[in-house]
Amino acid sequence: MKKVTLLLLVLLGVAHFATLSRCEDDVAEEEKDAAAADEADGDDEYEEEEEDDTELKEENGVLVFTNGNYDTFMEGKDTVLIEFYAPWCGHCKKFAPEYEQIAKALKENDPPIPVAKVDATVATEIASRFEVSGYPTIKIIKKGQAVDFDGPRTEKAIVARVKEVAQPDWKPAPDATLVLTKDNFDETVNNANIILVEFYAPWCGHCKTLAPEYEKAAKELSQRSPPIPLAKVDGTVENEIAGRFEVTGYPTIKIFRKGKAFDYNGPREQRGIVDFMEEQAGPPSLQIQAVKQVQELLKDGDDAVIVGVFSSEQDAAYEIYSDACKYHELGGNALREDFNFRHTFNSEVAKLLKASPGQIVMAQPERFGSKYETASYTLAVKDSTSVSELQEFFKKHSIPLVGHRKPSNDAKRYTKRPLVVVYYGIDFSFDYRKATQFWRSKVLEVAKDFPEYTFAIGDEEDYADELKGLGLSDSGEEVNVAILADEDKKFAMEPEEFDSDVLREFVLAFKKGKLKPIVKSQPVPKNNKGPVKVVVGKTFEEIVMDNEKDVLIEFYAPWCGHCKKLDPVYLALGKKYKGEKNLVIAKMDATANDVPNKSFKSDGFPTIYFAPSNDKKNPIKFEGSDRTVEGFSKFVEEHSTKLSQKREEL
Repeated sequence: MKKVTLLLLVLLGVAHFATLSRCEDDVAEEEKDAAAADEADGDDEYEEEEEDDTELKEENGVLVFTNGNYDTFMEGKDTVLIEFYAPWCGHCKKFAPEYEQIAKALKENDPPIPVAKVDATVATEIASRFEVSGYPTIKIIKKGQAVDFDGPRTEKAIVARVKEVAQPDWKPAPDATLVLTKDNFDETVNNANIILVEFYAPWCGHCKTLAPEYEKAAKELSQRSPPIPLAKVDGTVENEIAGRFEVTGYPTIKIFRKGKAFDYNGPREQRGIVDFMEEQAGPPSLQIQAVKQVQELLKDGDDAVIVGVFSSEQDAAYEIYSDACKYHELGGNALREDFNFRHTFNSEVAKLLKASPGQIVMAQPERFGSKYETASYTLAVKDSTSVSELQEFFKKHSIPLVGHRKPSNDAKRYTKRPLVVVYYGIDFSFDYRKATQFWRSKVLEVAKDFPEYTFAIGDEEDYADELKGLGLSDSGEEVNVAILADEDKKFAMEPEEFDSDVLREFVLAFKKGKLKPIVKSQPVPKNNKGPVKVVVGKTFEEIVMDNEKDVLIEFYAPWCGHCKKLDPVYLALGKKYKGEKNLVIAKMDATANDVPNKSFKSDGFPTIYFAPSNDKKNPIKFEGSDRTVEGFSKFVEEHSTKLSQKREEL
């Protein structure tokens, strides 16, 4: 009996074990099937994401372009209207309903004209291709070529312009900008009373950005009486002309007066160029004949008011003053490029200015007055007074304690560093003046205690791109602050409710060296062991400025055709030197990262520098035309300090 019982127990145990094994096998199989299903779902999801980028969607009648669907859709299209926008842009949000009406109107055209929009913060490749720098930007694409729209942002104006461009026989108007070469340069500039000349390079990004503004200004000034010509010179072709005028970067702009060249330090957008050149075409100093003229300058002006007071045109001081307005001894440039000069022989005007004949008065407009500053400054002109003394006087008092920094005066007034900028909505018109001055008064309280720094207010819309680069676009604060320091370093104040004490604390932290500069940067690559190292803003110092290694670095743009063509050559170069531990072949997307060192200047793409281990402050720019592995190898080995083998041995 015992044997039977024991046998039964053994059989039951075997059966139970078999059941467990089967269950475990089933569970394992189920888990395997589930994993496979998840993987398949993941693949589907990935494919959907890929499809999403190429799929053409429509929102309220407006097509949505992406990096993935743009080229496919545009193939063979005659005319397409595109708006480049940013989700955070107030003007774009306000314009959206109007744009949807435009799409509806053009859809009813015969034939229908497609209307699309591009989120330029996401579809960066397309935005870069069309050099979009502000929002909204509207372009009409005619057979693949962009036509800028510069009229009012209304349905009537935009629809009319698009229909005009869509006509089969439409052709763009000839350029108003003159093209100068060695054959016509000297004759043109020598015969012109005044002409503006831009030296450019076809590959230069800044030149491409300037081009439409420059052309619009040329068109407007060509219709003036008398016209003021604008011209351009391809500095990469006309080397002799560029060398004669010491052109070392692009764009370089100069004003010529009967063949004599002067540096242009004015604005680089249409309205600013036009206003600046119209002033330059007149006499160097304008005569003031009534007290009211001075009062208006002081009440409504936005730049330093300079008035020379003289007894007559025969006054010796007037002659010295007039010469100073035309030229300055230090740089050979005209002072008139930087200041608006006035003079008077009127005793009532002299009385208002509290000046005597032979004196020059310099004052800031009323909007910039404060209890911390002198209302005006006076300089007596003597026979011994030099042009350079006058220049120093003008320069010393050119800006108030807290002035208004704008794109039109940036290059003339606010180049000194460190510069403390307070950004908010600035409007000096009657309805908004009080709010503008409220915040400016907070800045004044701090600025008076830091004379070694320049302080300014700047409109948040004028400097939207700058705020974006500082990471302050979406701060949520009404007022934002940054310090622009030497070597292109930037420091942003952490967003918080603005007050004088907050600003003072931020400036003091900067002065004590406690702040870290803002560096625009892509994420640091997780794996960077390839033959060509990827450099981003955060790793530039670590990789490129490493004193133990020679570094060859290429600055490129993702949309640049020359860069794409160079990719396989540069990769082969990296592979060739991969065994060299003290030589790094690197590249950096210069459109997505800050280059935190002003020695590495790139005006176009690709730009390549060699940074030797023993002299990082003086990188050597690759200027050769031989962009082959052999050409780059020769350049590397010529300047290398760390190669373990000679080229012949490699």
